[in-house]
Amino acid sequence: MPISTYRPRLRDLRPLVPGAVATPPAPTLAPAPARTTPASDFAGRAGYDPAHLPDFAVALPSTAGVRSDVRAVPGRDDGRLDYTHFSLVLSASRRLALFTAANLDGAQSVSVPRGGDPWALDGRLPAEAQVGEELYADNDFDRGHLVRREDPNWGTDAATANRDTFHFTNCAPQLSAYNQQTWLGLEDLVLGNTRRQRERASVFTGPVFRADDPVYRGVAIPLAYWKVIAFVHDDGTPSATAYMIDHDVDLGRVELIFGPYKTYQRSVAAVERATGLDFGALALRDGFSNEEAATGARVERVIRVAADVLV
Repeated sequence: MPISTYRPRLRDLRPLVPGAVATPPAPTLAPAPARTTPASDFAGRAGYDPAHLPDFAVALPSTAGVRSDVRAVPGRDDGRLDYTHFSLVLSASRRLALFTAANLDGAQSVSVPRGGDPWALDGRLPAEAQVGEELYADNDFDRGHLVRREDPNWGTDAATANRDTFHFTNCAPQLSAYNQQTWLGLEDLVLGNTRRQRERASVFTGPVFRADDPVYRGVAIPLAYWKVIAFVHDDGTPSATAYMIDHDVDLGRVELIFGPYKTYQRSVAAVERATGLDFGALALRDGFSNEEAATGARVERVIRVAADVLV
């Protein structure tokens, strides 16, 4: 397929509403047994594939703007940690992921039951380079998957992908309300659409690091997260869309006090400004980014239900 020169604007986008066709159940696969994770266990992990989408190459975001904060990985010059169907780059200063990148394949999706999977440190990095269980014990923080557990679970390696998501490198402290409501609903919509349409998507996720993030148990807690989704539209057009969630939290209490939070559809360009990452030409495939470039005005849309999403 020739490279498209079409650049969508806000007026070209339409609501994303779940289709009337029922989502076919994915085949069920028993969870793999528990394992330890020495560095040798990750041999052969290919990680994120930039050529996953048909005729639409989507590279990892460039970390040139935050190069000094990329955690070095032995044997690599880019800080990339590869897992099954996803990769990530860790922040040296925050000990959390700068971003994660996952490939979804609805045609090969496999349902791997969650069965007491243990969270583990990644043996390719020193333990002190990762935020581990000490942050999450006896409080209201969820061990939040950045790459959602179900997303890379496809193909013959689905059980391995499932286990790979349970590493603290893929974990971030998320408030229970954040992890279980609007944002989770958005993730359900993305995964459900890929399964129903038997399509593919590439999904990038990460926190927004701010200098004034509150500190809890020695860890600066991100109060905002973002997600960028690349996919090929049903008319064959390469497309991208972006989202951000922001919330308040009072860490000065014995119990965590949650403030209001909202999920927004934003531009890929806004994610770049908030994170220092560079998604390259992907912003040209995003109607919100093109609208901002054309008008000079910030474009955002509050997401309450699936029909609020424009693609």
